Amino acid sequence: MNKKLQTIKYLVSDYVFSAIAWFLFFSYRKLIIETEYFGYKINLEYDFKFFAGFILIPFFWIVIYYLIGYYSDVYRRSRLKELWQTFYITLLGTVFLFFVLLLDDYVVSYQDYYRSVFTLFSLQFTLIYIPRLIITTITIRKIHRRKIGFNTILVGSNKKAFDLYQELSKAPRGSGNIFIGFVSVTEKGKFRLEKHLQYLGEIKDLPWIIDKYNVEEIIIAIETKEHDQINAILNRIENKNVVIKVIPSLYDILTGSVRLSTPYSAPLLQISRELMTPFEFNLKRLIDIVFSIISIIILLPVYIFLAIGVKLSSPGPILYTHERIGRYGKPFNIYKFRSMYIDAEKNGPALSSKNDPRITPFGRFMRKVRLDETPQFFNVLKGDMSLVGPRPERQYYIDQIMKKAPHYLHLQKVRPGITSWGQVKYGYAENVEQMIERLKYDLIYIENMSLYVDLKILIYTIKIIFQGRGK
Repeated sequence: MNKKLQTIKYLVSDYVFSAIAWFLFFSYRKLIIETEYFGYKINLEYDFKFFAGFILIPFFWIVIYYLIGYYSDVYRRSRLKELWQTFYITLLGTVFLFFVLLLDDYVVSYQDYYRSVFTLFSLQFTLIYIPRLIITTITIRKIHRRKIGFNTILVGSNKKAFDLYQELSKAPRGSGNIFIGFVSVTEKGKFRLEKHLQYLGEIKDLPWIIDKYNVEEIIIAIETKEHDQINAILNRIENKNVVIKVIPSLYDILTGSVRLSTPYSAPLLQISRELMTPFEFNLKRLIDIVFSIISIIILLPVYIFLAIGVKLSSPGPILYTHERIGRYGKPFNIYKFRSMYIDAEKNGPALSSKNDPRITPFGRFMRKVRLDETPQFFNVLKGDMSLVGPRPERQYYIDQIMKKAPHYLHLQKVRPGITSWGQVKYGYAENVEQMIERLKYDLIYIENMSLYVDLKILIYTIKIIFQGRGK
């Protein structure tokens, strides 16, 4: 499935029909509301205000729909939820536009304000929702007919896994699961599922299986006697971008944990891994983009000064790029102003120390005020990093950390950051033991992620920069 293309369909539809809604509302205001006020027919004039609104108002709607997470999961959609979501967000957006743009309109009485709000809401909601409904309905029908779906693996190999596979396969309408194969909890043996699905390996093989087969969903269907393996299963896939579902127990059903998603599929309990609400998560990303753009513009003179300083300090390139491991374990190239001599790692990877002879004099200055990290605003714009998040590491050091602290994988649930709570509280690590010591601060950050915490970390980072306490 092409998620980017599906997202573009919703974005283009929302923008185009929001523009049409604004055009119709603009015409209504002129031809009806203002004509009643002045007592004669008002001619439509498409001036600068009209074209500004025609371009910017649809963009406003796109932003608020994005912030609530509407474009985050474009294939797993409920039409009833979409109806309610479109309704209340459109209502809130309409009220906002009224107080910002419409409160000084020419009106005969206050009833005209109500008419304006009702008309704008009706046009926006109707013209937005109908195309959305069409796109979503076409997608759902393709899923039900098993034309499209999510690459899925079953974790389990005995009766529960077999029964669940049979139930989902024989359901009158597809649940969206395209089964690639199954993974066993026990060592290789004779499994009932082998006659129907490919055997992919054991739970220790889950990370590379997910990558190899582009798995999007994992359904855990293990026997009661195997429940002690659940933590091991979850730890193996902690840093993978997959939806995890389990067969609910009778206790889960009685306590109301199980929610019916569709009457055509088996009841499954989805394990929530959200660290922030969709609104907070998307607002965090929007802040990252806006802050990075502003910072790059402001820092242009600083970039020129640093580029000259790096070039004069020692031979070699101005920028240093190196591979780091980001969210969900995906590698990316990080950007920095070079602060070391070009042969700094001729003897292999090594962490910097307090009086590291590999660091140039100018590089030592940049590190004191953290200016060597400023090109990473471009990493933030690309989506590889965030302003705040655990610092990204090389695979070489991750492999060493994992031997002593397997819970390091929890850090890969989020985008790495230019600054972090571990960086603020602990600073740069000089060896693997210190990296593990710093790890606890980043784990605390992940468990308490919020925009408020991000703001505190940014304030502390700025304080460190002005005090020159970096190293």
